[in-house]
Amino acid sequence: MEATSFAMIVEQRVRRALKAEAGNDPQLKGIVTRLYCRQGYYLQMNPDGSLDGTKDDSSNSSLFNLIPVGLRVVAIQSVKTGLYIAMNGEGHLYTSELFTAECKFKESVFENYYVIYSSMLYRQQESGRAWFLGLNKEGQAMKGNRVKKTKPAAHFLPKPLEVAMYREPSLHDVGETVPKAAAPPSKSTSEPAMMNGGKPVSKADKPAT
Repeated sequence: MEATSFAMIVEQRVRRALKAEAGNDPQLKGIVTRLYCRQGYYLQMNPDGSLDGTKDDSSNSSLFNLIPVGLRVVAIQSVKTGLYIAMNGEGHLYTSELFTAECKFKESVFENYYVIYSSMLYRQQESGRAWFLGLNKEGQAMKGNRVKKTKPAAHFLPKPLEVAMYREPSLHDVGETVPKAAAPPSKSTSEPAMMNGGKPVSKADKPAT
């Protein structure tokens, strides 16, 4: 009887372990891709975490994981550094070790099959215009509130290399992360501040004073 009971206990533990392991399996289908901007550059993340463009179509710095984190919402993670692209409440792009709400971008197909990426958290205060990921003519990262969706700066053409499975990133509060890029640090907290015309998308406009 004791041997039988012991065998049952072992079997139960094995089943629990297998179930737990299965629960950690990647569940999200995304892609490894390069993002070609209509300005003539591939978006890249440098080893120091800064963002800019390169004309080298084989650079490892231009490889990104596009991870679906909602309906037409993606996280953009560098394959090389593991850092996420984020946009703070002033429209500055930065990179983060942790996945936060500032790392979420809405992915929309524009004209001629180009794709535009807009912040899920911030947009223009008065007009409600979205803030976009963009590169200027020199291949430099632009402030999101200065990028218009109708201009080449905002237009990206994903060039997928492979389909990959990802685990869902753990969402952290914005205040937990420190920007890695050489850009003004995010002044946002878990309750995003309204700065330079920016506002959290989920918040109602405050009445004019």
